[in-house]
Order: sequence, then C-alpha cells, then structure tokens
Amino acid sequence: MSSGIRPPRFGAGKGQIPSTVSELVKLVQKGEIKAQEILEVSLQTIAESDGEINSFNLVLHEQALEDAKKVDASIAKGGFSGRLAGIPIAIKDNICTRGISTTCSSKILANWKPPYDASVITKLKSEGAIIVGKTNMDEFAMGSSTETSFFGPTKNPWDKERVPGGSSGGSAAAVAAGMVPLAIGSDTGGSIRQPASLCGVVGIKPTYGLVSRYGLVAFASSLDQIGPFASCVDDAALLLDVLAFHDEKDSTSLGRDRYQSGNVNIDVSSLKVGIISNFLPNAAESCHQAVTDAARVLANFGAKVDEVDIKELDYAIAAYYIIAPAEASSNLARFDGVRYGLRVDGADVEEMNIKTRTEGFGVEVKRRIMLGTYALSAGYYDAYYLQAQKIRTLVKDAFNKAYGKYDLLLSPTSPTVAFPLGSKVADPLSMYLSDLYTIPTNLAGHPAISVPYGIGEDDMPVGLQLLGPALSESLLIKVAKMLEENNTDKQDN
Repeated sequence: MSSGIRPPRFGAGKGQIPSTVSELVKLVQKGEIKAQEILEVSLQTIAESDGEINSFNLVLHEQALEDAKKVDASIAKGGFSGRLAGIPIAIKDNICTRGISTTCSSKILANWKPPYDASVITKLKSEGAIIVGKTNMDEFAMGSSTETSFFGPTKNPWDKERVPGGSSGGSAAAVAAGMVPLAIGSDTGGSIRQPASLCGVVGIKPTYGLVSRYGLVAFASSLDQIGPFASCVDDAALLLDVLAFHDEKDSTSLGRDRYQSGNVNIDVSSLKVGIISNFLPNAAESCHQAVTDAARVLANFGAKVDEVDIKELDYAIAAYYIIAPAEASSNLARFDGVRYGLRVDGADVEEMNIKTRTEGFGVEVKRRIMLGTYALSAGYYDAYYLQAQKIRTLVKDAFNKAYGKYDLLLSPTSPTVAFPLGSKVADPLSMYLSDLYTIPTNLAGHPAISVPYGIGEDDMPVGLQLLGPALSESLLIKVAKMLEENNTDKQDN
C-alpha cells in the first residue's frame, strides 16, 4: 500500500491563478484574466489526471468553452458582477442539467437527459460559473466509497489505491486533485462531509431547506441536501452564499431570499464548544487526535471546551438505515421501464418492469429498495419505520438539548482515513459505519462542516467536523476558518 501524497490545489504552478476563488473572480471581473484561460487550466488538469482518478462521468468541453466566452464577452461590454464569474465547477451526476446526461451513476439512467435544469444549476449559471462536467458517485447516492457506480470507482487523488469516500466521491476528488476549484454534491447521511474528510477538502452540509432540492434526483427526500466542496473555507462559504436562496419550486425551501455568510473572522473567546465524547472510542487515533488538537486551539483562544455524551446519537445509524431505504423504495419506484431511462422488454408490463429493474439497478440499490419495502410493508411498518421515526425525534431533541448548553459541537468527520478500494464492498455493515458520525445531523436537519485537520495513518488526510443548530452555518464557517488558519498542517501548495 502506497502512502498518501498531497495533490496540488487548482491552478498551482500556473502563475497568475490566485489561491482563492474570490480573488480569481475579481481578476475576471476586471478583465485581467479571461474565463477561457481559467477553463483551459481546468480542462488540461482533467485531461492529465482524470483518466486514472475517474472523477467525471462527463466533461462538457464545448459547452463550457461557449459559456466561458459569454462571460468574457459580457465583461468586455462593460462588466459582469456574477459572484462566480469564470469559475469552473463540477456537478454531482444526480443534479439535473437540461439536455445533458444525468445518470446518478446508474445503468437505468445511463442515457437520460433531463428537460430542465435544477434550480441550483440555474443559479450557478446566473452567477457566471462555468459547469465543466458531471461527477461520478455511488449509484443513486447509495454508498460511502463511490464504488457502486455503473461507471466504475473513483480513486482518491492522495492515494489511488484508496477510496475517495462517497457518495459524492467524484466531486470531492475533482477538487482535491485540482481539476476544479469548486464542486457541488448532495448529503443524505454524510455524502458531502465524509468524502471531503477522506480527500482533504472542505465540505458543507447545509440546514435542510437552505438550498433548493428542485432538480436533485431524490434518494431520501427528508434527508437529502445539496452543498459545496472547496479547497478552503473561504471558497466553500462563497459557494454556499450563492446556493442558499428561497425557491418557490421546492416546497421545503426556507422562507429567506439569501443566506448571508458575512465576515468569516470571529472572536471565539465567548464560545462554548462540546466534544461528542461517545464518538471518540470508535475513531482511529489520528481522527481522535484531530479533535484533541482542535479543542486545544479553541481553548487557547479563550473558548470553553467540554466533553458531552449524547447517547441518543448512538442509535441514529440504525434509524437511518430504516428511514433512508424506506424513502428510497418509494422514490425509486418511478424507474419502471416506462417513464424514465432503460427499458428491457418482457412478455407483459410486469415482466418488463422486473427485467428493467433487475438489469438497471446495482446490488446496493437493490439491497436498499428491498430493506425499505420490507420496513414499509403491512405488519412491519409499526415495528420498524415508526420506531425509527421515534428515534429520529429523540436524536433531534438530544441535539437541541446539547445546543442549549453549547454553541457548537465537535467530532471527527469519519472514524478512519480513506480505506483501500474493495476492502468494504462485500461487508455492507462495515461500509455503513463509515457514516457513523455524519448521519445524526441529517436526521436532525441541522448543518455541519468538515474541514481538513491534520494528516493521519499512511499520510492520508483527516477531517474535523463542526456541528451546529439549524441555520448556524455562519458560526460554523467562522470557527472552521479560524481552525483552518491555526492548523499546523495547512495545505499550502
């Protein structure tokens, strides 16, 4: 097994490419660098690296170039104020893009092209972002390693014999490998934060409803949330600022026009921080150490740091793997060979439906559909699904109680660093436990952020998770920024 080697950030060694997206946008808006030039850096890096990493299911060379030219033309005519003007961005392949394949990395949707854009895509385009491609993922976002994809696994840019995490592994790997400065993914049980941790980038799971889900292909509707990936906290905050808006097309969208991230600087001396102590015994030494080091930094700056045992969180993973498959069973019923994607003919409709779903879905998706259907079936609904929902309420209440005492909570993002490819595919329970620390936040609908914090076993990155109550993104970002600046292992290449 080879040891991890830190990949370069986007534009490293390219001279005039600055370290943050906001700095790069200013140069584009002033006409000092062209969007086409930035895009060329992205496409060149993808061409050089992605053959081995497999981050992308589709790269939009011609469309991206056309969009970059439009941004440059607008600026030449008198300016363009888009907050992401000329910035290449990668899109997880379960987010609808009009006329462009949206496969969810599944055979059943391998040739499907949506007739509309997701609301977040419309927003990104209006702000001048350049969509360079659709990224690989676990099939229908069901997985923690990006190994269940119909298009093959994505590899971790730090060590190509290891997983990038999942299910948004393609987006995380694309940012980690310096192919793009920004990407978006979806987080149902940790699918942004866990790959962010394993790939050494920043990932944010926003408050449920803060970012529109319109156009996100549903896995578990009450848990899914779109969010950003970036190489630093500033860039992630900027992208979240763009993504957070009220959308009338999404009935769960929060009633606010725009999330205001504001100044990311903070005085933490008045903060009370709780370390989730019952998460630590299961964590690898390096993941445990990251929490200890962060707590020391916070305490040195005056924050009050205590350990807190939230025992209800220990039941979250069991409840999640009843609720999420149940919702998936319902949501994926639409893929029947009639309305979307693949059709395998049969003697009658029933046989056609069976053959289509048998051939179109992978093993993990079938497993979760069957689990969910069983949990919702007559005679078992009360025993399983209803009990899981009661646990979900207990988890949310336990979080709210903790937030009555603490401003935010601290934990590892993942129990381990990135594990070897193939090591957990045949052991679903072991794979599910990769999301042990991230799932509770989804059940509660609260925000959390993963920020790189140290190097662990086999020289692989470690992620630190900050958790907060609903709509506390601004606080989490500010504290994450402070920790990033005081991390002795900051990425500086």
